[in-house]
Amino acid sequence: MVKTITIRDEVYGKLLTIKGKEESFSELFDRLVKCTSPAETLKKLRGKVEFTDKEKETVLSELYSKRAEKRN
Repeated sequence: MVKTITIRDEVYGKLLTIKGKEESFSELFDRLVKCTSPAETLKKLRGKVEFTDKEKETVLSELYSKRAEKRN
């Protein structure tokens, strides 16, 4: 089954920087979600994706929130 997704141009550009030359986007997404943990995914993306200050603040805020939820 094929699904269509919509992403912003800047997200598409970031994905292009980590996608292999002969790799399809489906293969890229599959590779990214096969990681054993979210930490492993972040390690693989380290240095390949750049966030704006606003994006970084949003991501960190969400991470801290999720951590707090897990502790309670």
